[in-house]
Amino acid sequence: MTVSVTHTVEDQNSVGQKDGVVLDVRNLKVYYATPTGDVRAVDDVSFQVYEGEIVGLVGESGCGKTTTAMAILRLVQPPGRIVGGQIILDGIDLATLHGQALRNVRWSKMSLIPQGAMNSLNPVMKIHRQIADAIEAHEGRQPRQEMKERIIELLGMVGLPSRVYDMYPHELSGGMKQRVCIAMAIALHPHLVIADEPTSALDVVVQRKVGETLLDVKERLGVSMIIIGHDMGLMAQLVDRLAVMYAGRMVEISPVDTVFEEPLHPYTQLLIESIPSIKERKPLKLTEGLTHDLRNPPPGCIFQLRCPFVTDFCREVNPPMEEVRPRHYVACHLYTEASMMKPPQSIEESA
Repeated sequence: MTVSVTHTVEDQNSVGQKDGVVLDVRNLKVYYATPTGDVRAVDDVSFQVYEGEIVGLVGESGCGKTTTAMAILRLVQPPGRIVGGQIILDGIDLATLHGQALRNVRWSKMSLIPQGAMNSLNPVMKIHRQIADAIEAHEGRQPRQEMKERIIELLGMVGLPSRVYDMYPHELSGGMKQRVCIAMAIALHPHLVIADEPTSALDVVVQRKVGETLLDVKERLGVSMIIIGHDMGLMAQLVDRLAVMYAGRMVEISPVDTVFEEPLHPYTQLLIESIPSIKERKPLKLTEGLTHDLRNPPPGCIFQLRCPFVTDFCREVNPPMEEVRPRHYVACHLYTEASMMKPPQSIEESA
């Protein structure tokens, strides 16, 4: 009975979606209510994730990365709320789902690898019981031996030995706990996995192992991923495309090789030029200036208070996100016909 009701709800909420697109976020807005006005944490964000693709979501702290992920998962908590937009996963608008229909989608179609695995696992439950609970919540009780074999296979898929099956979280290292969370996230073979800073609080060696695990899972299962982070070096190794956020808005989306070789948005340039280099000695570039009040953003470009190339036109007109190359989008008047301006070669040349 439950299955038939779920199909009915999905049919009622189905929308058009391009071939090869797993997730299509359209004009997403998430606001947080405060006594002095709404904070526009995510303001009119749009992007797509394709089949078998890893998209990296980057930007400074507070730019809206995690809020965007929580909105996709429909996990935004009060005083936050989704004000507008569509979140289309496999042709279903998640923004219109509620109750059991929404619960059926989580873990089976999309899942989360949470930030800080140390605090994500139940300290008094063995690993196999925690993974089994996630599976049985959607598929019901399973024969004990079949469930055991399934969980051991999942653990092996993320590079963990079978002995982890019967261990408690406190018996595992930080990297092993993170890989247990990855195993839980892929237990029901979802189409989309969202990883929120999956390598935070881990040393460099363990970060590499966790990154390799994510890549291996993508190749073996063909799953699409969104990886949230601020380590641009790690993103360069893991993702296919990079989406850059600033102050609640998307400012550039590009194939990862292109964005490192030829970043277009001034903020993206500053992010990349702030990465320390072991090949040459040079001062790190800093993003000077202040951010605006997210409760009352100014008209025009969101980056105007810190941009070294800002003009009066930038202060008056909000730049649209435009495709300047295949799958390379940027929201900057330097690359629109309206401004009639020549793009700069780099931020460093203007200093």
